[in-house]
Amino acid sequence: MSKTTRSVFGPRAFVMGAVALSALVLTACGGHGDDTEEKAAGGSRQTVTAATVTQTNLRRTVTASGTVSAWEEVPVAAETGGLTAVAVYVDEGSYVRQGQPLVQMNDVLLRAQLQQQQAQVQLAEANVARDDAALDRAQQLKERGFLSQASLDTALANQRASNANLAAARATLAQTQTQLSQATVRAPVAGLIISRSVTKGQIIAAGTELFRMVRDGRLELDAQVPETELGQIRAGQSATVTSSEAGQTSGTVRIVTPEVNPTTRLGLARISLGSNTQLRPGMFARADIDVGDQPATTVPTGAVLYRNNKPGVFVLQPAGTVHFQPVTVQSRTDARTSVEGVAVGAQVIVDGAGFLNEGDRVSVAQAPGAAAARPAAQPATK
Repeated sequence: MSKTTRSVFGPRAFVMGAVALSALVLTACGGHGDDTEEKAAGGSRQTVTAATVTQTNLRRTVTASGTVSAWEEVPVAAETGGLTAVAVYVDEGSYVRQGQPLVQMNDVLLRAQLQQQQAQVQLAEANVARDDAALDRAQQLKERGFLSQASLDTALANQRASNANLAAARATLAQTQTQLSQATVRAPVAGLIISRSVTKGQIIAAGTELFRMVRDGRLELDAQVPETELGQIRAGQSATVTSSEAGQTSGTVRIVTPEVNPTTRLGLARISLGSNTQLRPGMFARADIDVGDQPATTVPTGAVLYRNNKPGVFVLQPAGTVHFQPVTVQSRTDARTSVEGVAVGAQVIVDGAGFLNEGDRVSVAQAPGAAAARPAAQPATK
C-alpha cells in the first residue's frame, strides 16, 4: 500500500515544487529590473558639485632653471714677460678694488735699465742745449757776414739731430717705465677673484693668464626658458632664485637673449642676482619669474585630477554624464588653477570628482553659497 502511494503523489509533488521555485526566481528578477536598466543606461548616479570654467587675469610665474655664472668674467694676464713672480698678494675668494696690486714680478733689471735711460735722456738734453747755443751763434755771425752759409747749415743740422736723439732717448725711457709699471700686475676692475693660476717663483710669459675675476662681484643666473613661455619674460621683471645648497635670493631679469636653441627649444633669460647671495659660479638654481597679470583659463584647484600621471578635469556633458578632459596645468594656487585644454564656460566637477569614471551619470548638487550647476541641455527641475 505504501508503494502505491509513493507512485501516485511523488511526481505531483515534484511538479508543484518546480512551479513554486520558478515563481520565486521570476519575482526576484522583476524586483531588480530598474537597476539593470539604469546601469545599462550609463552607470550609477553620484551626487557631485560643479563649477564654471572662467577666464581671468592671474598673477603668473614662469619657472626656469639654469647655471649661475659671472655677469662679466674678466681674465687678468701679464703684459710683460720673462720675469719671475716674487710676490702674490691675493688668493681665490678675495675681493679687490680697481688698481690694487695682485702680483709683483722681479723688476731689478728693469730698474737698472731705467737709470741708464734716464742718463741717456740727460745726455741728449745736454747735447740739445749745446747745439741750440751753437746754432744761435752761427746765425748771429752769418748776419754780420763772418760765417758762410755752409757753416750755418751744419749748425742747423747738428741742432736737429740733437733734438731727434733727445726724443728717442725719452721714448726708450717711457718704454722702460711702462715695463717697470707692468711688472706689478694690478686689478683691471673691482671684483671677486674666482681663480688663480700663478705661484711665487714662477717665470711669467707675456700674455699668461694669472687670475680670473668677476667684475664687481656680480653674478647672474642663465635661466633656460621654454620657447612657449619666453614671450612673457621682459627685462626688469623680478624673480626669486632658489638653490638647495645656497638658499634663496632675489633677482631681476637683465636681458632675454633673442636666440632659441633649435634642439632643446629653450631660450635664455639672464637674471642678475643680489649682492648678498651665497650662490657661486657653476651652481645650479631655479628661478620663479613674476611675469605679472596674464589672461588665463582657470578652474577650481580641487577639480584637477591626475590619471596615469596626467592632469585633467571631468567635464559635465549635456546628457548628465561626465567626460575626462586632459589639460595642461600652467600655474596653481590653493583656490584656482590655470589650465589649457578646456573651454571657458564649461562645467567641471569639483566635489566627488575623484570617485568618477568616464561616462558616469551624475546628479549635480547645489554648492554652498552658489546656485546649483546643471547640464547645459537639461531644463531646470521644479
